[in-house]
Amino acid sequence: MNDDAHESWWLATLGRTIVWARLREREAGTAEVFDSDGNTLAYDSMDTARAALMDAEFVSFEGLDENDALERGFALGELVPPQAKDDEALRPQMIHSLGARA
Repeated sequence: MNDDAHESWWLATLGRTIVWARLREREAGTAEVFDSDGNTLAYDSMDTARAALMDAEFVSFEGLDENDALERGFALGELVPPQAKDDEALRPQMIHSLGARA
């Protein structure tokens, strides 16, 4: 993460697949979303970026509780947001399969 940015992780679920998005607030008050396709989308504000994520049915990972997670088909402890040294290394981790249910 850059020193001039605050970031949060968002996720959407498609069956047993988690699709991640990283939201960064830039120092100037603008925002950017790194998506599962490896694109960085620029927004004029955090509110606009959050609205776009919610329109695409993403939810904030920080805001999830165990019941929210279970409603989406996973246990909260099953997930950790992706981590990598740079966006190129991060991209393959942005879609995560939870595998089949036992």
